[in-house]
Amino acid sequence: MNTKFIHLLFVPTMACNMQCKYCYLEENTKDLGGPKKPIDTLKYAVQKLKENNVIPFNISLHGGEVTTLNKQDFYDIIEFIDHYYQENKTLLEENNFKVGSPHIKTNLYDLEKHIDAIKKFNVSISGSLDLPLSLHKQFRVTKGNQETLSKILENIHLLDALPNKRKVSATIFKEHYDKIEEIIEDIRYLEKNTTLDMNDFNFMIGFDYASNGLLTPLTEEEQVDFFHRMHEAFDGTSLDKGVNGAWFNEFGPEYCTNCDNCGEKFFLLEKNGDIYSCVRGQKHPDFYYGNIYQDSVSKILETAMTKIFTNHNKEPFLEECAKCPYLYICKTGCPFVKNLYHSSKSYTCKLQKELYKKRNYELDTNMEETTYQYALKMHPNLLSSFLPEETGTSDMPSLKEIIDKDNKLHFIYDSNAFFLKVDDRKIPLESQILKKSYECIYLTPHNKVTIYVQKKVLEESEYPANNALYIILLSGDLITYGDEGRTKQKHIMSHQIYQSVLENSPSDEEQFYAYDITDLLKAYAKYLSKEKANNLFFTTNDLRDYHYLKQKNNAYYHIQAINLPFQNIEFHYVEEDSYDF
Repeated sequence: MNTKFIHLLFVPTMACNMQCKYCYLEENTKDLGGPKKPIDTLKYAVQKLKENNVIPFNISLHGGEVTTLNKQDFYDIIEFIDHYYQENKTLLEENNFKVGSPHIKTNLYDLEKHIDAIKKFNVSISGSLDLPLSLHKQFRVTKGNQETLSKILENIHLLDALPNKRKVSATIFKEHYDKIEEIIEDIRYLEKNTTLDMNDFNFMIGFDYASNGLLTPLTEEEQVDFFHRMHEAFDGTSLDKGVNGAWFNEFGPEYCTNCDNCGEKFFLLEKNGDIYSCVRGQKHPDFYYGNIYQDSVSKILETAMTKIFTNHNKEPFLEECAKCPYLYICKTGCPFVKNLYHSSKSYTCKLQKELYKKRNYELDTNMEETTYQYALKMHPNLLSSFLPEETGTSDMPSLKEIIDKDNKLHFIYDSNAFFLKVDDRKIPLESQILKKSYECIYLTPHNKVTIYVQKKVLEESEYPANNALYIILLSGDLITYGDEGRTKQKHIMSHQIYQSVLENSPSDEEQFYAYDITDLLKAYAKYLSKEKANNLFFTTNDLRDYHYLKQKNNAYYHIQAINLPFQNIEFHYVEEDSYDF
């Protein structure tokens, strides 16, 4: 089994010592209690992941607010993460991951309580402030509605003598943007009067989620203007490195949206074992992946990949994005915010393009292929719209020309010969080497899957009673076969159903035999790939034999039909209770 590396964000407590007026967690910022200590959940999760060849390359802490933990719980977690990095240092570095120190995301309000552990384990700090600071006083208050800024600025000085990273970030809404000159002055103030690394500062662009109507998201034009105003103020200054780097890195290729499917890499774990996509998807059912105590790791991984795929497909893949030379970086943006806005593209699209231009990111010179590969993975139902055009010429007869001259060969490739029904959904089947569109479906043990084969396809045989429906099942996992050393999908099963059986199986299509293969798939489910699409092929005994005979007798055919040419469907098999696909 291949090792899978993930980013694990751990939430040891939902409790928070502040009541920010626009908190996305709303009423959830309280300790949920329960018998399990946070360190027990983290240890259990990491061990269970490792037993399944899933290795966190980063474990960082988020909340709630992590500094609300008591001293012992905080110490135990930080110590565990520090030891984890030491124990796995070689493995991580061999796989090109930088091994750091424990890291926490904090509001900085109770920092002094844990300063000893922070010093001992060189904990890096990512704090959060509102800029301008005048709005911090207004919005970021305690649960008793007391201002927090003065104490936070004092706590920042506790880090002055420490060698660890100490940075802050700020989220920008229109209310902040309207005070842009104050923001500029406060950044200069923090650079001059604190030891925060203001070149390692981060801006985040707020979106309309759980702000209780208090804050207004920026328009795309305002986002771009904000970006330019920051450059006007800080290009060529002591903060030039920051404004041209970390400040806007959230919108570059360094961050999570530079994934086709972020469900393959990013996971948020809560103390009770619940797993979500990230802080944005936290507590949202569409981004809930399961529970580490209750679900298998394979089930959690399958759910994560499937839910992100599903959420990306709630809105169409725009032609504008398909033709964008920056698709290779952007990947159309965060699925959570896209669904929140019912949008097909990133809510910071114009800002991202400005950043890419400013940083001289290359325009994709292979855009057609990039779009095809992205659609292949994330929008397979639209693939026919993005097929790269064939180039070049050849004296070799085309596969279509060879088929047109051979009546029996025609049946092997006939797009009307087979179709699949998944519950009540009819899915046409085409030869995998002729089809101009690609579809990958999701199946669960609860779907009824029935294959239909045209009666005349079986009856076009010298001995129809000896002919059979021939089913081939391949795993998405790869294996190298034979003397030629060719790498192909792993063969799981071949199954034959003879005409006498098909004649006695009920069919609701007059010209077709029908056979329920639900239990057949269940019988081989444990051998299927959990991460890659599996492959089902359908033909008949006679047609399969004729295909190999034709390969033997016709070199041109052999070259063009070296891969299985039969009608097929690719699928993910998800062992979930229910899904709405």
